[in-house]
Amino acid sequence: MTATIALVDDDRNILTSVSIALQTEGFLTRVYADGETALKALTENPPDLCIFDIKMPRMDGLELLRRLREKSQVPVIFLTSKDDELDEALGLAMGADDYIAKPFSQRLLLARIRAILRRAEIAQPSGDGEMIATEPLERGRLLMDPARHRTTWAGEPVVLTVTEFMILETLAQRPGIVKTRNQLMDAAYQDDIYVDDRTIDSHIKRLRRKFRQVDPSFDAIETLYGAGYRFTDD
Repeated sequence: MTATIALVDDDRNILTSVSIALQTEGFLTRVYADGETALKALTENPPDLCIFDIKMPRMDGLELLRRLREKSQVPVIFLTSKDDELDEALGLAMGADDYIAKPFSQRLLLARIRAILRRAEIAQPSGDGEMIATEPLERGRLLMDPARHRTTWAGEPVVLTVTEFMILETLAQRPGIVKTRNQLMDAAYQDDIYVDDRTIDSHIKRLRRKFRQVDPSFDAIETLYGAGYRFTDD
């Protein structure tokens, strides 16, 4: 079935350009210029995925997400400015699925949307009402639950974006095996999206920082200079 994407942004140019790009890819779109207007519509008739700007008048994206989460678990991607790292972290902790910094590539946004929708499909009931089984991945102190998009380290929750989750999952599936940056790009982005090596390096730095917030001694993601990265579960 065709997925419906809701866009909430006070920038009319972004609403128009992103909506056209999504429709070209076969998605249905609903657009809203402010959070207050969007909230009623999104709770009464939830789409398959939402894209919220963080900085909006009347009701910002964080407040919209907080109130939406009281009634719905629809996936949400935030659009943020490059200096909004605190807002990004707060948004993820509140239940956002991912974020993209402005200015952004529409191809990259489409790749993130497809990745999140694929992840959401895993957690949907099958035709007989049973959940589609997706085994949790356990490696030492790491536990990843793909169906619920949850990660813990020694029992403590670690909130990851979809992209971070996919990179870590790829590394943890085969502990000790080195994954090149290209392999991690393929796992995280797919759909022929090109990102440079520094993008993967940035994701790895964020992963390490998040795990070190719950365990300052975290060193399970190793860098092999000139080769790539590997996960160790010693």
